[in-house]
Amino acid sequence: MNNISTKTLTMKREFNVKPERVFDAWLNPIMMKKWFFTLEGTNKVAQNDPKVGGGWEIVDHRGGKDYRAVGEYLEIDPPKKLVFTFKMPQFSELEDIITVEIKEISTGCEMTFTQLIHVAPEENWTKADLERALGEYHDQSEHGWNLMFMGLKELVETGYISYKG
Repeated sequence: MNNISTKTLTMKREFNVKPERVFDAWLNPIMMKKWFFTLEGTNKVAQNDPKVGGGWEIVDHRGGKDYRAVGEYLEIDPPKKLVFTFKMPQFSELEDIITVEIKEISTGCEMTFTQLIHVAPEENWTKADLERALGEYHDQSEHGWNLMFMGLKELVETGYISYKG
């Protein structure tokens, strides 16, 4: 097995609501299916067992295909911190580690999101190939989370997400 390489993605977002509301959106299946790797209209499964060692699963149906994301909760400290694994088994057996930290600020709360991205190099990759792949995963992840966090903000601040195509 080749050495696994890692890259860290960190993003910060502010929400005009109490930390509890944002924390809940990460763990409540009714809220998860509106923004977390899926949208209500395309969601097939949104389930979790929100305790340390418990698992979560999201199945989203897009373009005629099911996309499944799964993980396990490693740390749950409401409403301050959540740590869980994330993987999409159809693409890779590698698990990323996601840490969500939420702190109260005068206008509501600030969320710091950190994803430890794992990439397994292909057989014939050079160091440059690996760096490029890590950069691509980082940028794709950042783009995906940015869209999700826009939905999350709308959801926690207004109670719903308007689907702007």
